[in-house]
Amino acid sequence: MIRRVLVANRGEIARRVFRTCRQMTIETVAVYSDPDGSEPHVLEADHAVNLPGSSAVETYLDIDAVLAAARQSHADAVHPGYGFLAENAEFARRVMAEGMTWIGPSPESMEIMGSKLRSKEAAKAAGVAILLAVDLSGLSDPEVGRAAEAVGWPLLVKASAGGGGKGMRIVRDPTTLVEAISGARREAASAFGDDTVFLERYLDAPRHIEIQVFGDSHGRVISLFERECSIQRRHQKIIEESPSPALDPDLRRRMGETAVRAAEAVSYIGAGTVEFLFQDGEFFFLEMNTRLQVEHPVTEMITGLDLVRLQIEVADGSALDAAPPMSGHAIEARLYAEDPRRDFLPVTGKLHRFEIPEVEGLRVDSGVEDGSVVSVFYDPMLAKVIAHAPKREAAARTLASALRRATIHGSATNRDLLVRVLEHPRFLTGDTDTSFLERHDLAELSRPLADETEERMAAIAAALSDQTYQRSRAKTLITIPSGWRNGPRLFQERGYRGEHGTHVVRYAASGGFAVEGYPDLVVSELDPTAVELAVEGDVHRFTVARYGDIRHLDSDTAPVQLVALSRFPAADVTEAPGSLHAPLPGKVIRVEVSAGDVVSEGQVLVVLEAMKMEHTLRAPHDGSVVDVRFAPGDQVEAGAVLVVVEQVGPTHP
Repeated sequence: MIRRVLVANRGEIARRVFRTCRQMTIETVAVYSDPDGSEPHVLEADHAVNLPGSSAVETYLDIDAVLAAARQSHADAVHPGYGFLAENAEFARRVMAEGMTWIGPSPESMEIMGSKLRSKEAAKAAGVAILLAVDLSGLSDPEVGRAAEAVGWPLLVKASAGGGGKGMRIVRDPTTLVEAISGARREAASAFGDDTVFLERYLDAPRHIEIQVFGDSHGRVISLFERECSIQRRHQKIIEESPSPALDPDLRRRMGETAVRAAEAVSYIGAGTVEFLFQDGEFFFLEMNTRLQVEHPVTEMITGLDLVRLQIEVADGSALDAAPPMSGHAIEARLYAEDPRRDFLPVTGKLHRFEIPEVEGLRVDSGVEDGSVVSVFYDPMLAKVIAHAPKREAAARTLASALRRATIHGSATNRDLLVRVLEHPRFLTGDTDTSFLERHDLAELSRPLADETEERMAAIAAALSDQTYQRSRAKTLITIPSGWRNGPRLFQERGYRGEHGTHVVRYAASGGFAVEGYPDLVVSELDPTAVELAVEGDVHRFTVARYGDIRHLDSDTAPVQLVALSRFPAADVTEAPGSLHAPLPGKVIRVEVSAGDVVSEGQVLVVLEAMKMEHTLRAPHDGSVVDVRFAPGDQVEAGAVLVVVEQVGPTHP
């Protein structure tokens, strides 16, 4: 009987496992790196053990350190969550060698199905259709080239270990193959501790459909239906749902039976996911994830099962019951700390406020809360928001509405993109595939939810609220009305910068508020934290929060972030023309140029590693490198000048 579980993970998934453990009266143990010391998963556990260090390699990926924590805390079982060591067969073996229960599949199953290459061989042997793939291990450059030609263009360079879009590159012609392989290897080694990569046939616009399977130690494997995960960016799933709008009952049955057959081929025990690419009525085995998936709540909401509880019960020797019927429709959206204006680069820093409204049928699995810090060392996912309803359209509507009304202060996110996809007519009709974002213009889908008019109303609300806020803090002359002037209607002025430009608000605050250009404006509620105003019968209500010069104005329709402009602007700081900046905090892992080098537009200059991904800086123009300010291994802050490239100008006789 399991009594104390150590979760060898962090953030949202650790909290998720702890929640079920509490319901089962099982004690919990958290492990944490130095940056994670005050994060929610640490505070919620019954016991917590520090893994000294910051990076994943020296903490959550360090098997010796995690096992030492398990011994120190007297854990009798280990749950790996997902990511990090979740699919590491050596870790599973060593957990069991310590006499602890491993809450997961056997190491032998993990070795076969946890390797994308070996899993393809096993699936093929079980009669499952696969895509052509070639292992690159030990191949010379000419052999790699011949392998690529055999697979055909376009192709995918793909890490054999792990998942989540890490260690993957699309290659459409031979010119970028070597660079793609090198980058994928480095990224895979950093994220999973294994740099094995392979080439695979790439389908441009398939659906990504996966089957949740579960096995027990009594030889039974069941299918718990499908999840469609076709809405992806950079091979990273961002919206998942069940059931898939593409499957009829017969296809669902056939895919489920195929997935069970693949799992049975390796005597699979516990939670696993068999992933397929589906196109033109055919489905091809992609890989098997030998762990709990990020998107498992979708399955839980349509089946009523607790998959973590099932994992624990199966690990304790219980037998599985038959699969329950599906009920309703569930959709999950992954909310990330990333900046759409900067090509969705991850964003780090403190979250001042984080709150998703409580709505019937809505579930939020989050690793953060008010005051949490998004670290440069780990994945930037903030939360999974899942809606369940009798019909697909109702689930999408519930989820989109909750995201619109969420209070998220302190970080840029992909919220706008998620809402626009959920409300897109093509999505609502089920017309989805893995190229959805490219087909429907990612830039358009990512534009702010608030239009220019809404942002202007928010700026007016910010100006009036700021005026009231300052007056509430007045130390002297507190009996004089706010904004008092000798003459009537002498306007004051405040400026704000938003997504749609700069808004200058001129207002009179003596004897009631009036705003220049809005003669019929009515202010029905006003205090430092809330404003309600109406213009021509349209009512706009905002809550207002201040963090330095940042203003967050939230409403039921769209969030607005503004920057209050100073009346005394600072002098511009000059820098060398051609300066290339670090897009986010990270570690320099490659510097490809030296001062004096002549470079061509698009040439790789520097490669950064941050949040388990590589970020490549390329020459913006033909020119000459005049300065290189960092070396491999250096840590850099966001905005730091890394390289200066002087543009080559036209020559004159």
